[in-house]
Amino acid sequence: MPAFIELLKSILYGIVEGITEWLPISSTGHLILLGEVCPLSVSPAFSEMFDVVIQLGAILAVIFLFFRKLNPFAPSKSPVEKKNTWGLWLRVCVAVIPSAAVGVLLDDWLDEHLYNYVTVAVALVVYGILFILIEKFKPADRAQVTRVEDIDYKLAFLIGAFQMLALIPGTSRSGSTILGAMLLGCSRVAAAEFSFFMAIPTMLGASL
Repeated sequence: MPAFIELLKSILYGIVEGITEWLPISSTGHLILLGEVCPLSVSPAFSEMFDVVIQLGAILAVIFLFFRKLNPFAPSKSPVEKKNTWGLWLRVCVAVIPSAAVGVLLDDWLDEHLYNYVTVAVALVVYGILFILIEKFKPADRAQVTRVEDIDYKLAFLIGAFQMLALIPGTSRSGSTILGAMLLGCSRVAAAEFSFFMAIPTMLGASL
């Protein structure tokens, strides 16, 4: 019976993760809050690992949905399209450098000082307000970059800098990168797509 209850809890965690991963709200933050009211009967180390690895399901969904666009070996692509796909992957890798570097250096400190429900609650409120203000007062859409293919290396790196905000539990990774990209001149569609692509190496690296 205890094992069945833990299975039901795991399913609940999966549902919360699946709903929150691609909305501009923090999936990790919501998993931390869920852990306060419905904790798994596991060690703290396993719980932290579980909260990260469970997000791989959402990443697999991105790979499935955008498989052709992200596959540089697709036989239906021309040589130019294959070259452009490799270029897209390189820009995605450039974009994850800032958060990867800071995350590796500060991982233990962040876990010790910020991985708690108080930080999550404050971050959810603060960033929620900031997102509303940015949406409300951002000038009318004059996006200079309307396709994800037009994001250059400099812009990719700057978008990646916004992803560093997501190292704070309760801060949405997709929300911070999408709004950051929009502030830097990307359309909402291009910003969202690039944010989804950035999630692949980000979450694979975190899981490893």
